[in-house]
Amino acid sequence: MKVFEVFKTYGAFRTDRREFLRNSGRLLIGFQLLPLAGAALDGEAIPHPVAGNGRTIDSWLQFDSEGILTVITGKMELGQGIRTALMQMAAEELDMPMDRVRIIIADTSQTQDERYTAGSGSIEGSGNSIRQAAAEARRHLLKLAADRLNAVPEKLTVENGVVRYGTKTIAYRDLVKGQKLEMEVTGNAPLKKHSEYKLVGKAVGRTDIALMAAAKPYYIQDMRLPGMVHARVLRPPVYGAKLLSVPREEVLKLPGVSQLVVNGSFVAVVAADEFQCIKAVRLLREKAKWESPALSPLPAALYEDILQKGAGTETVEEKSDVVKNLSEASATLEAVYKRPYHMHGSIGPSCAIAEWKDGQLTIWSHSQGVYPLRKTISNLLNLPEAKIRITGVPGSGCYGHNGADDVAGDAALLAMQAPGKPVRVQWMREDEHQWEPYGSAMVLRLKGGLDGDGRVSAWQTEIWSDTHSTRPGGNAGHLLAARDLEKPFNLKSGGFSGGSHRNSVPLYDFNSQKIILHNYNGPLRTSALRSLGAYANIFALESFMDELAHKAGKDPVAFRLSHLKDPRARAVIELLIEKGGWRKGEKELVGEGFAFAQYKNNAAYCAVKAEILIDPSAKTYKVTKLSSAIDAGQTINSTGVISQTSGGMIQAASWTIMEEVRYDQNGIVSTSWDKYPILRFGDVPHTEVFLIDRPELEPMGAGEAAQGPTAAAIANAIFHATGSRLREIPLLPEKIDWKKFS
Repeated sequence: MKVFEVFKTYGAFRTDRREFLRNSGRLLIGFQLLPLAGAALDGEAIPHPVAGNGRTIDSWLQFDSEGILTVITGKMELGQGIRTALMQMAAEELDMPMDRVRIIIADTSQTQDERYTAGSGSIEGSGNSIRQAAAEARRHLLKLAADRLNAVPEKLTVENGVVRYGTKTIAYRDLVKGQKLEMEVTGNAPLKKHSEYKLVGKAVGRTDIALMAAAKPYYIQDMRLPGMVHARVLRPPVYGAKLLSVPREEVLKLPGVSQLVVNGSFVAVVAADEFQCIKAVRLLREKAKWESPALSPLPAALYEDILQKGAGTETVEEKSDVVKNLSEASATLEAVYKRPYHMHGSIGPSCAIAEWKDGQLTIWSHSQGVYPLRKTISNLLNLPEAKIRITGVPGSGCYGHNGADDVAGDAALLAMQAPGKPVRVQWMREDEHQWEPYGSAMVLRLKGGLDGDGRVSAWQTEIWSDTHSTRPGGNAGHLLAARDLEKPFNLKSGGFSGGSHRNSVPLYDFNSQKIILHNYNGPLRTSALRSLGAYANIFALESFMDELAHKAGKDPVAFRLSHLKDPRARAVIELLIEKGGWRKGEKELVGEGFAFAQYKNNAAYCAVKAEILIDPSAKTYKVTKLSSAIDAGQTINSTGVISQTSGGMIQAASWTIMEEVRYDQNGIVSTSWDKYPILRFGDVPHTEVFLIDRPELEPMGAGEAAQGPTAAAIANAIFHATGSRLREIPLLPEKIDWKKFS
């Protein structure tokens, strides 16, 4: 079935419930209604149990009787394009055409437990497993074909899933005949030589883009099931608020409202129509009474509070005596950098659907980790994991741990109160902005020393940060609703690391360096936002490298190269300067800034150059162009890497120049796009990406590589154009000293 046909079937929803669920259970491409809906058929158990144990071919791929190859991954499609890339990898090893490859993603009843789709690790992890399984399958199929064609495997060729020996041919489907390939993946099956690649490394288009562009149903927010009811949750006005009363009778008299669920401070309404729910929650918000604590510290005192209350001292890295070397340096420099709370800002507010039927709970979710979420829901409901199925459906925006898991918890609780009916919970914009876990505010203090030759002789970074990881992992306290129940689940919500020091260790060749971390338990809920602590750590590190270069009287790029031996790091920097140019002739009112990092110090290498145009009369500036060079090892899909890098630069630019979560003692103020502005289309800078493909090497995670370098490159460009060093994000124009232009 063609992808557009699949979505036409899904988009219609003009069928009876049994037929709809049965048909949607057969879809193996595009939107992941998949067999998930088949799980809800009357009297049927959860179908398609997870194949293999992760060590067999059928754990990762299967052929049907028509010769269609289905790739199976426990990773989630979050907009990064891994479905296409993983299909490419399998198709390449098996010499299959892409139009005969399908994929199943993130389903606790069909895929392996691959934990979270995070850390830019899907291609390195799941991709490697799928590639090895495909190579093993090819070796097995060639042995079968050799027997059938009276040949030796080495003399066979494969094209488009058909094995050839001279004039004789046999198709994979005739060899497999719909049977599972249950043999073990040994890991020693020969992989295809990269010189023979036909798909890997090429710009294969994503099958889902056309659906989005045409506004076809694709996201979980679009999903509708027969007999479905709608629900909305009334969240407290502020963290820790306790419910005193609700207008029960008034709410239940509203048209369409079938249930008002009150459990402790967890309040929700269920109705036949979505807008009926919205009106009911509006009434509840107006008339419910709460006991609300004051939120503190307030923003004006936040950074000082972080410095004062950062607990303990964790030494992340130490090389040589930094204190001694700083004291002996020919010149020293110290600077403090700050990053505010940031939102994920997903365009589509979080959504989930859950159905409790015949002792079985099925949840449709855009969670980054369906297995960890299942374990957490099990704890929430005191229900065995075997009775819970969670299947992944793409959501409209992600960028880390947003509200996807929380809304799945909402839906699960409410489905248990409405047996036999799919319950859809859609957060409102204010819910998403107010209650999602944010990227943590951070403070970084850097000290550096230079020797007589202007080289770095000592380096110290001190980090203060709340946690960057409170994803669900089994404790229901990770879910918002669980904390508001009459018998609440508790959780240590902050004050520990979880990604705080990511990319804090310089990749440069310093003989003396020390990295120190202080964990902070702050006023707002925090967790994983794209790149975690790396965004702020690289912003500080690469801004400080620029400051040291300026103090040493050296060109910022040359200064970096003089401290780098890693040939791949140097190649990325040199390529960007060659292709993107570097300060060739000073241009009035134009600033150019540069920054570089290797994400996590073990993933993609990425250099970014930012160009800005300043307007002294208006006292403002605009980022006009962002250029990048990236080395992610072996490129699977060049379009995917380029898109991820370009998108990362644009998002990071938005964080850097304008985004900040605002709050007061009564709660979050940034509850709408007006109050949390992001970069608009008219302000998006031109982007260009130069890609280094290394087919002889392993692929490396690329999805988060551009975040930190972009921030520092913009700050460095501002200094180049204005002479002002901005060290506190967002880099607002009013923070620039415009006096020199008057």
